[in-house]
Amino acid sequence: MSTDKSASWAFSEDFLPSDDVLLRATDRAAQLGCTPVSTGTGALLQLLASVLRASTVVEIGTGAGVSGLWLLRGMTPDGVLTSIDSEAEHQRAAKQAFTEDGVRPTRARTITGRALDVLPRLTDGAYDLVLADGDPLELPEHVRQGLRLLRPGGVLAIAHALHHDRLPDPARRDEVTTTLREVVRTLRDDERVVPALVPSGDGLLLASRR
Repeated sequence: MSTDKSASWAFSEDFLPSDDVLLRATDRAAQLGCTPVSTGTGALLQLLASVLRASTVVEIGTGAGVSGLWLLRGMTPDGVLTSIDSEAEHQRAAKQAFTEDGVRPTRARTITGRALDVLPRLTDGAYDLVLADGDPLELPEHVRQGLRLLRPGGVLAIAHALHHDRLPDPARRDEVTTTLREVVRTLRDDERVVPALVPSGDGLLLASRR
């Protein structure tokens, strides 16, 4: 692609502005050392949750609640977000963000623990949307479990899929980048899903369960 798209991408990222609740959650993420999704990626997650009329969503990696806010805003009014994180401090920050946004406590179920321990305990085919934003080295298993959890027509979303623009650079061969490349190839070739890779924010890899 010869045309410089940077201005269009920047315009797209700012298309839906962040509000005070999101900005405060983003600030807390920075203090905790979390990397939240961008505004453009968050807007896309909200749209996906709305289009799916999602009432059951799993989030792998709570962070400080930025992606959770976007998801909850797109979900049905009685929808429940199940968010998994190994850091209790992250989940306290997320709960603060949800409270500031007027989210009822019953709509956000936070589970403190390793995703690899928690995901196998969740019910097959019971979820509309799964967001994977946890340890990238554990991503292949998160994907396997995520596909198991989805109902037909449900969507798996993988945040930070382009890994700071390293994924397209063949010279980048670090462990995280090679793991992400393998996940991208696996989902692209998996006949059980309809995949797409969107260059929003740090990249969002999507796969709809057939």
